[in-house]
Formats: sequence, structure tokens, C-alpha cells
Amino acid sequence: MAAPYAPTDREAFQTAVGRLRRATGLPVVFGGGVGSRSLGVTLTEFSGTLTGALRGLVVSAGNGLGGRVITTARPGTVDDYAADPRISHEYDKPVIAEGLRAIAAVPVTVDGGVSGVLYGGIREPLSISDRVVDAMTQVAARVSFELTVRREVERRLAEMETAAITRAARESPTAGEWEAVRQAHAQLRAITQDVADAGIRARLQDVCDRLARPDGRTPERPSPLSPRELDVLALVAVGCGNAETGERLGIRPETVKSYLRNAMRKLGTHTRMETVIAARHRGFLP
Repeated sequence: MAAPYAPTDREAFQTAVGRLRRATGLPVVFGGGVGSRSLGVTLTEFSGTLTGALRGLVVSAGNGLGGRVITTARPGTVDDYAADPRISHEYDKPVIAEGLRAIAAVPVTVDGGVSGVLYGGIREPLSISDRVVDAMTQVAARVSFELTVRREVERRLAEMETAAITRAARESPTAGEWEAVRQAHAQLRAITQDVADAGIRARLQDVCDRLARPDGRTPERPSPLSPRELDVLALVAVGCGNAETGERLGIRPETVKSYLRNAMRKLGTHTRMETVIAARHRGFLP
């Protein structure tokens, strides 16, 4: 099982339950993540429930349908929860109290482990279709991506804070420290482009800005470069060629060249290295 989720991860599960209801049309959806005080998944988010019977329930690995999903990291379904012989029945009482019969559950995985489970259910003993399970799996995959990004942000922030402490204890940063900062900056800029959540994207952008200006200085004037031009320059600055830059950003090498030409024109430079140096000097790159 993956590491416990942070308090901010709950926002992702709250949003996911809404997406799940819209994507599947199921009358009852719910879910939760791995809590900080438990090795199980705590059910915290609900839509369509009529009672509080399931609220706060901790689903342990191997127990019930959700526990089977945690153990196998694969989706699972039952047509009639209380009567299904393939699962254990530790949670029959709250499930019956809510009136649920058919239930599907899908895992939310991060770093190879299950960090949460999303459920959908109906109050009749009917089969939940593969189409519905596929829709649930797509919602879970989106949550997995968002949680992965959040963990990467936290890791990068921790690295940046550690580097800042180290630099403060020295007269000047070493070349190796600068290289680590630049690599982190380039990777995060690339990740930012794939994030649909506006809140996460804004936080990633803030981290990128802080990495570009580790001494806290503010650029003398706003950057004339577009976000994509900065993405390209950040990768060029850590030694990526046009092909690798294009591959990491999901664009063609010819498009990379176009962004570079635009950046040169805006900064008044003539070569790749001259452009990178100019961007660093103005506080646009670390």
C-alpha cells in the first residue's frame, strides 16, 4: 500500500466523487484514501448516500470488496454484496444499512501502491456493466495522476528548502547544487503542462518561479517569454537537444526550433547558450 495521503489529497477525492457520479450515472458513489493513522482506506467522501452508515469506515486490505481491491490493485464488482461468496463480510452491516446491493470498486494507485479506493453502487442486485467500471477506472486514473503530481511538488519543495538552507550556510552555491535546481525546474515545467487542475497547476507554477529565483529576487521586468518558450529554454539549459526537448514536451523538434527563435528575438540573442544566459541573468531561469 502507498504512503498515507496528505490532508490536501482529500480535495482530489472530493472532486473525484463528483466526477464519478457524472461519468457513471450510478445513484451512490463514495471513496477515500489511506489515512495517516491507518493501514486501510478510510471512507470520507460520499454522494447519493441516505445514511451515515459508511462514513468513517476503515476498509482493511483483504477485507470485503474494497479490501480485495486494495490487495490486488485491480477493479472488482459484486452483484449482491451481502450474498457474494468471493468476499469476506466484515462490512455487511453498514453496507446493508445503506441499502446497497451491487457495488463496483476501483483502486487509486500512486508509486505502485494503492492510495485510495473509489466505489459506485446501486440498491438492486444487478450486474454493474464493464462500461461503468471502465468509466470508474478512468476517473481513478485521473486522481492517481493528480496525487502523483502533488507528491512530486512536495518532494521538490522539500528539496528546494533543503538546498536553500545549505546555500545559506555557504558563501555561494556549488555547481552541483545549481544543476540540481535547474533539473528540478525543467522537470516541473514539463509536468505543469499536463495538469488539468487549475489549483495544482498554479502551485506548480509558483514552485517553478521560486526555483528560477532561489535567492528571492524579483525580475527587473516581466518576462517577455511565453510559458512554452520558457519550457523549451528550461530543458535546453540542462543540456537537452531539440529532439529530446520535443519528446519531453510532446511537441515536434521543428516546433522547438520555432520557440527558440522566438525567445532569441525577444531577448536580443543569437545562440542557444546566449539565450539561456540572458534568461538566467534576468531571473527567468535558475
